[in-house]
Amino acid sequence: MSGQRDRMLSGERYLPDDPELVADRRACRRLLVAFNDTVPDDDDRRRELMGELLAAFGADSVIEPRFCCDYGKHISIGANCFINYDAVLLDCAPITIGDNVSIGPRAQLVTALHPIDDVDARRQGWESSAPITIGDNVWLAAGVIVCPGVSIGADTVVGAGSVVTRDIPAGVLAAGNPCRVIRPLR
Repeated sequence: MSGQRDRMLSGERYLPDDPELVADRRACRRLLVAFNDTVPDDDDRRRELMGELLAAFGADSVIEPRFCCDYGKHISIGANCFINYDAVLLDCAPITIGDNVSIGPRAQLVTALHPIDDVDARRQGWESSAPITIGDNVWLAAGVIVCPGVSIGADTVVGAGSVVTRDIPAGVLAAGNPCRVIRPLR
């Protein structure tokens, strides 16, 4: 494993133009091109490609094309999940999705961070990352954006277009920009 990959996965600043990271992203894109170009009735081929790409892809889970990610191998998806069209999962850090999760069209789970106060570091291309965890039985409605380092508890619903900038507890309806808890679901 390259030093930059170690740094990336540990949440430290890293340089994404590291040759090994670039090669990994290109390998990922090759699999994504094959996946996104499958014919509509080729479920078996799409499942096979996701099995090659992802760290885990649970039984009876479905991802609709067009799907985008950086590496794929840092994404674990549980059983019986549905990820709708145009999902973007930027997996510079692990993304863990539980069982029975539904993710609406054009949702984004983004683990990458860029320096805010350090303009020189940003100009030089430094990045960092923080993992995302989605609990069992969560529904992320259309267009939800989940920011780096966020966990969403089990049995929670996040309303369409929400921008989730901090952790959301289990068993709630949450929505807005920034996303906040609206009410409990139990």
